[in-house]
Amino acid sequence: MLYYLFNWLQEHLHIPGAGLFQYISFRTAMAVIVSLIITTVFGSRLIRLLHKKQVGETIRDLGLEGEKKKQGTPTMGGLIIIAGILVPTLLFAKLDNIYVIIMIITTLWMGAIGFLDDYIKVFRKNKEGLAGRFKVIGQVGLGTLIAITMYFHPDIVVREQVTNPSSSRPVEVIINPQTGEKTYAENVKSTKTNIPFYKNNEFDYSKVLDVFGLEGKWPTFFLFLFVVVFIVTAVSNGANITDGIDGLATGTSAIIGITLAILAYVSGNIIFSDYLNIMYIPNSGELVIFAGAFIGACTGFLWYNAYPAQVFMGDTGSLMIGGNIAAFAILIRKELLIPVLCGVFLIELVSVITQVSYFKYTKKKFGEGRRIFLMSPLHHHYQKKGYHEAKIVTRFVIVGVILAILTIVTLKVR
Repeated sequence: MLYYLFNWLQEHLHIPGAGLFQYISFRTAMAVIVSLIITTVFGSRLIRLLHKKQVGETIRDLGLEGEKKKQGTPTMGGLIIIAGILVPTLLFAKLDNIYVIIMIITTLWMGAIGFLDDYIKVFRKNKEGLAGRFKVIGQVGLGTLIAITMYFHPDIVVREQVTNPSSSRPVEVIINPQTGEKTYAENVKSTKTNIPFYKNNEFDYSKVLDVFGLEGKWPTFFLFLFVVVFIVTAVSNGANITDGIDGLATGTSAIIGITLAILAYVSGNIIFSDYLNIMYIPNSGELVIFAGAFIGACTGFLWYNAYPAQVFMGDTGSLMIGGNIAAFAILIRKELLIPVLCGVFLIELVSVITQVSYFKYTKKKFGEGRRIFLMSPLHHHYQKKGYHEAKIVTRFVIVGVILAILTIVTLKVR
């Protein structure tokens, strides 16, 4: 909203400094600052309110050191993160940008699912919370909405070089200064995405269908739909599982948010994308403002969520964070980098799947269930081995930083 206000002030009244709001970098910095203020200053007030309303976490006895001390710690703190994301985004981003609109919807959608789950746990005293099938339905619904919008919305395009430019779209003429040869570039609908270790770091979903002798608009759409739904479901559940000890999900998510902000900035900037020889995605640079708010919200929440935690984010925060990361990566066409970038989420999720699967398999075969880890998710395994949770979080965050660097490096690995 402030973008439009200051843009009007610049055009009509020529107020000094109003033009700063034209710069994504300035608005991103402001989004980070406002988000930090909201989460740190108003976060303490929400924590007191949650205490007053006795919205406390019910801790299951897992035999872990220090878990009894966490009994009654306020939960549903994800509301702080949601406010820290939405308010700066509404203030500083262009609200008519389709990418920003999708991220706002994602935040509200996944936040609502998580809030409902926490509400059932806290106020209905049902430890199971929202039934798993309803969570999955919500995740699939969001993934379907994102896929449909990405595939059919006319404003979601990429810049590609073409040999026969269309007369109905704006065309950019590129002249090679050495040979004088002309090439053309225009904004087109495309099913291409970025993938490392592949020619030009680009991959077209429609190429998968060639193996099966399929082609056309609808087979490609259904393949894309499946990929998007799978990623949204996997990453949101991975973030939810990772949120098991103080500061783990928040710390790793902040690192992921910084990486996505960098990727969005270079993908939405025609100069940097050309220099790095990566796909240019018009108008996607506006997502950097959302990423700034996301980073500020996670960092500000970490102020209260670091060991010993004064508040837990609950599913209100963890499902929303995972959904946002997945949607953001899909929008900037970096979803195939998620196994690297979100490696901490992935290993946590895989540890649970393998533990449960192996236990069921051995129980059926030997009559007694056996375990691969002392406890899953993986962070509990290390707790059982005697590591303090603060040390576990620190080391997982370090791993997250390494994975973030590897993700950025892949931009130049072909």
